[in-house]
Amino acid sequence: MHKAITAAIKHMIRAVLFGAGITTSKPGKEESFEIKERVILERIKMYKTTAAAEGGVTGAGGILLGLADFPLLLGIKIKLLFEIATIYGFDVKDYKERIYILYIIQLAFSSHEERRNAYLKMVDWKEHAKLLPDDINQFDWRTFQQEYRDYLDLAKMAQLIPVIGAPVGVVVNYRLITKLGETAMNAYRMRLM
Repeated sequence: MHKAITAAIKHMIRAVLFGAGITTSKPGKEESFEIKERVILERIKMYKTTAAAEGGVTGAGGILLGLADFPLLLGIKIKLLFEIATIYGFDVKDYKERIYILYIIQLAFSSHEERRNAYLKMVDWKEHAKLLPDDINQFDWRTFQQEYRDYLDLAKMAQLIPVIGAPVGVVVNYRLITKLGETAMNAYRMRLM
């Protein structure tokens, strides 16, 4: 069961990573740090609204539409991270930048121990990136999906309940994007400093 779920999440994330890379513009470097941060805060606000609406719609549909929430929300999260990386001036077409994005997700949505492990890899990214294999299949997908799934399980389960699913979906998705946006900004600030 774990192998099947891991494979499904791995392929879904790889597809979203590839697709989001195609629709993301080239990195900008001409603006000041302050302007970049203002633009990022506006993007986060937009994505929070989008995720909240998506959570409300899928939550209103009960179990059937609730199952669609996972891939839709994941796509919204990864697209937001791609935009944040690009605004800060990083090229998301680089496979190693995509791994950094996966570490941001781990930093935001994992147990304390896994957050610590992700953080330690991100602290000295230039050195860690040199050690990464050239193939994204070498990424630890099983740990990633287990931590991500376990973190979201409790909050997202209430979204599957008819009637209360819609407001729960709105609130939970809004908060998840808020947390992810703050985590991403701090991760890139750390990297730029």
